[in-house]
Amino acid sequence: MNLEERIADYKLDSPRVSRFSEERFLLFLEDVTAVFDGFKALDIEALGIGHNELRVIIGPNGAGKTTLCDVVSGKTRPTTGNVYFQGKDITHETETDIALMGIGRKFQTPAVFDSLTTYQNMELALPGHQRLWSNLYASVTAEENDRILEILERVGLADESDTEAKYLSHGQRQWLAISSLILSNPKLLLVDEPAAGLTDSETELTAELLLELKDDHTIIVIEHDMDFVRQLNSFVTVLNEGKIMAEGTMEEVQENEEVIEAYLGR
Repeated sequence: MNLEERIADYKLDSPRVSRFSEERFLLFLEDVTAVFDGFKALDIEALGIGHNELRVIIGPNGAGKTTLCDVVSGKTRPTTGNVYFQGKDITHETETDIALMGIGRKFQTPAVFDSLTTYQNMELALPGHQRLWSNLYASVTAEENDRILEILERVGLADESDTEAKYLSHGQRQWLAISSLILSNPKLLLVDEPAAGLTDSETELTAELLLELKDDHTIIVIEHDMDFVRQLNSFVTVLNEGKIMAEGTMEEVQENEEVIEAYLGR
């Protein structure tokens, strides 16, 4: 299915009409633009992300990938268009309210506290435990403790529970940042360049982790590492100059002449 056909397919259940089905798409963007000082950083006619889908967004620098995440997370309000999450129009919701609805974001640089242990970082990420200094001495319920240990085991950090974050490898810090994010059980994860700076073995483990998380979450991955994208073996959306240039499997977009010229450089 080419891009025009996919857009037409998206529009069949457009949120603009009553036939929009939240059962079909967890996230849907329609006619979304983001303009800054006359520059159109984002121009999305239609984009739908299904439930428990792992979607990879690629594109050259300045393609609009970060702006897309900013719009979805509420950090940036679109100039025009609408963003729908679980069938609800969230276009004008605040960043905090959108996070509470179930959209979590991990930025490229892992947001962890170096002087705290792995466990303390997780404790700080617990819903309602975000006040740093008071939280260090706050009690954690047995249920919360079990949840933390379960997640750390899942990402291979159980043995690093008492290790200060500054002693973790870059890959382990990425896993800790993702773990902190999923602790609040968001429905949608926005993950920015999780493979950046990782070793080959860490990259492989990170791909395995994201594929496993897909069982419980919908995930959008922003990535530049094409080897990592291949490991994810997921549907790819290519952005260029704020627009969707192509969509399909990695093999399909690699064969797209416009993508080759704009991004892959073959």
